[in-house]
Amino acid sequence: MCAKSNGEMLLNHFELSHMRSGPLCCSFKLPSKLARNHYTPLTPFLGSPFPGLMPGHVYIWFSLSQGSDQVDSTNEGVFKCPEDQLPLDYAKIYPDPELEQQILALPIRCIHSEEGCRWTGQMKQLQSHFSTCAFNVIPCPNRCSVKLTRRDLPEHLQHDCPKRKVKCEFCGSEFTGEAYENHQGICPQESVYCENKCGARMMRKLLSQHTMTECPKRTQPCKYCGKEFVYDTIQNHQYHCPRFPVQCPNQCGTPNIAREDLANHVKESCGSALVLCPFKDAGCKHRCPKMAVGRHLEESTKSHLTMMCNLVGRQRQEIMELRREMEELSVSHDGVLIWKLTDYSRKLQEAKLRNNHEFFSPPFYTHRYGYKLQVSAFLNGNGSGEGSHLSIYIRVLPGEYDNLLEWPFSYKVTFSILDQSDPSLSKPQHITETFNPDPNWKNFQKPCSSRNSLDESTLGFGYPKFISHEEIKKRNYIRDNSIFLKASIEIPQKIMA
Repeated sequence: MCAKSNGEMLLNHFELSHMRSGPLCCSFKLPSKLARNHYTPLTPFLGSPFPGLMPGHVYIWFSLSQGSDQVDSTNEGVFKCPEDQLPLDYAKIYPDPELEQQILALPIRCIHSEEGCRWTGQMKQLQSHFSTCAFNVIPCPNRCSVKLTRRDLPEHLQHDCPKRKVKCEFCGSEFTGEAYENHQGICPQESVYCENKCGARMMRKLLSQHTMTECPKRTQPCKYCGKEFVYDTIQNHQYHCPRFPVQCPNQCGTPNIAREDLANHVKESCGSALVLCPFKDAGCKHRCPKMAVGRHLEESTKSHLTMMCNLVGRQRQEIMELRREMEELSVSHDGVLIWKLTDYSRKLQEAKLRNNHEFFSPPFYTHRYGYKLQVSAFLNGNGSGEGSHLSIYIRVLPGEYDNLLEWPFSYKVTFSILDQSDPSLSKPQHITETFNPDPNWKNFQKPCSSRNSLDESTLGFGYPKFISHEEIKKRNYIRDNSIFLKASIEIPQKIMA
């Protein structure tokens, strides 16, 4: 028997093979050192011991795949001795039963000892132990292709194996585990709650009928407007449904009027509805059914005409008031008037054809709540300036605040005709005249309320020869066929305050 020079060796793991049925690999661990006489050069591939042809050499059967490096590839069935590399004839190898029994009687531990298996015994008992070892990996007996330890097998067979037999607790049918997973959630006998959360519980096979015809939480379309509502709220919806049919409140007999169309029906179509007279804005208070309106109009023609005349009078008065208010809003309240006379050439020709033809400016005020004044102009002159000059005057008009003012009017008045030349090219040369009102002159006394701004019989105070027709053509007093006349009143600061 061949042995290592060190005499002994600790082996932790071996592959055991039995020649009688061909190579069969098993796993085990030795609890102690291997005896010297049990060691061979091929012990790492431990199997049945065989004496070799070389004197004193003993070998262990090993698989050709594991010991392929010991095979002579040139001579089939010839091995090399791993000890001295001499050739070994496969046909001359024979077993040693005595040594085999010694090896099979060696004490070993289960290969799964580190995983928790506490088994120890002789090597020959290893196969028997593997048939019961809780840590040994075995295939599922249901042939589901899963491999697992024997101790995990009961749990797998009961809960996880797709090939296990499972009986449905609701319908009693038997399924494989794989089919049972598909059956769960669709079993017609299983007790389930209504999906609409109405609280009802029933077998799944009854759920469809319940959902369609019995569930108070099912959705149902309104038969009038088509919108969907929960069944137990649809009655309340019909009290507000815009398409719900209602009767005409005037009992006209029109059938099936949609609620949303009722107002328009009463207003436009209902022959029994009471309506106001078309002359209601003129003051007629009469109400009658729509079909009787024509007769009322025929019978009340004169009264309607009177009402319309009165309405026109009231509207005319309102228009005059509005115009007056607009004029008041547009007039100046700072004692300065700039009056633009457009279409000057035409108006001058008109003044030449009509003697003493006077043009009037918009009224203006000396200050807020002050004197109301107006400027007038004779484009062809007046008095001593007639035919040669432009004459300008100012007059005092009746104003809303005359009772609060001091009389006679006594503030300095300045007239100007404005030069429209470009200031960047030459300095404008306005023509200006100023006077202080004569307190004894009647036009500066408190005016009578009967006088108005268009009263041409009362001439104001001013200048009949303000500017000649020749001089007005010089420079740019006329530009774009327009002139600007300015009147300004010098008001003491204490009055302005």
